[in-house]
Amino acid sequence: MEKTLQTKPCRLGDQNTSDLVICLKDREGRHQQLYSHSSVLIKRSKYFAERLSNPDPSNSINVHCSEVNFDHHVNLLRLLYLPIDLILDSLDSVKSAVGILQSAVAFKCDEIVCCCIQYLEAVPWEDKEEEHILKAVSKLGPIAMPIIARIQPVDLAATKTVFISAIRVATSIVGPCPPFGNELKTSAQEQVEYMLGEDEDTPLVTADDEVKSVVRMGLSHICSSFERELSSLLLEPDLASETADEKIMQSLSDLEWMCNILGKMDLMKDFVSNWAESSSNVIGVIEDKKLDSFMWGLKIKLIEVTAKVLEAVGYGNVILPAPIRLALLKSWLPYIRKMKPLLDAKGSEDTGFPYKMNEDLCQTIEGAIVTLVLALPSNDQADILADWMRAEQVRYPDLSEAFEVWCFRTKSAKRRLVEGLDGAGNATLTL
Repeated sequence: MEKTLQTKPCRLGDQNTSDLVICLKDREGRHQQLYSHSSVLIKRSKYFAERLSNPDPSNSINVHCSEVNFDHHVNLLRLLYLPIDLILDSLDSVKSAVGILQSAVAFKCDEIVCCCIQYLEAVPWEDKEEEHILKAVSKLGPIAMPIIARIQPVDLAATKTVFISAIRVATSIVGPCPPFGNELKTSAQEQVEYMLGEDEDTPLVTADDEVKSVVRMGLSHICSSFERELSSLLLEPDLASETADEKIMQSLSDLEWMCNILGKMDLMKDFVSNWAESSSNVIGVIEDKKLDSFMWGLKIKLIEVTAKVLEAVGYGNVILPAPIRLALLKSWLPYIRKMKPLLDAKGSEDTGFPYKMNEDLCQTIEGAIVTLVLALPSNDQADILADWMRAEQVRYPDLSEAFEVWCFRTKSAKRRLVEGLDGAGNATLTL
């Protein structure tokens, strides 16, 4: 009866059956001898197949490596002894798989390279791991495409579709999204800002006509919601309740967010126009006697949003007709002038009072108002400056610079008029 010889599987480190020693060495002096088998190495590694194809009386191969990849080389040699169908399951972390992948590329172990790529493509990465993965696969060519596909830029149409959907959620055009509610809306707002190029990054989406149309729709929806919530304050039985405060502040927060993103999309004029149009109604509600001692957070936030509007108009980023600019000033200048000393007084009485006009905000508003005043027709400037000087407290905003320029321009204009009359042969007017 014939007996079939069964060959025992080779094991890395089995000195009794080994016919080859791999000597790993690094620059730090670390070294390790691994008893291996030429038959395994030739079959699983083109590198070792090439090394062993040359006649060499030595039964050892020296491999020099860095301290970083020393352990990965050892792990790779162990994987060479595993059946191919068990290699994938033996990988247990992104860091280890990246290291083994780099070693497998160096030793031309194609089967293990494929297993590492399959593993890395399927498991989640942390942000800090992504750069290491990209570095490891950047020169592998088509074989690395499953990994590259996870992070390659999507086409513009797909990006725009995601952006428009995010805008609809961020502005509540699609209504609440149970069970996520405001959490999803907040997340959508954050990602919209990021996609538009937060921190001067490259924007992911171009504001074409379709995108602008959806954004304008969102602006209209947010503005309507804010005005509705603001008007309903006067119907609230208890203005000191947290519910009343939270609802209006959330609505105003959405409006402020919209102001921020429109500036990145060349749509700030839409926001400013809406704000100018609704200013008289907003002021009418916020100055109602019922709100005298309440809603300080709302009042300071309104001033902050108004500061962005005044800045955009005052420095010429948004071009509006003079009557609208004048109406904007006449709505908000008296209110800001009144609120500043009130907020300062509240802060003096209570050092923990959080609603204050800080120095940066004050300077922004003051600078914007000065430039706004000086861009108006001379007679309108005169009305505003006269009203400013009639105030009981001519302290904030300080319009003395605008007053000085107005005086100089008025005198220059008079002089030009006189010189013009002289040139026409008319009687000289004396100043």
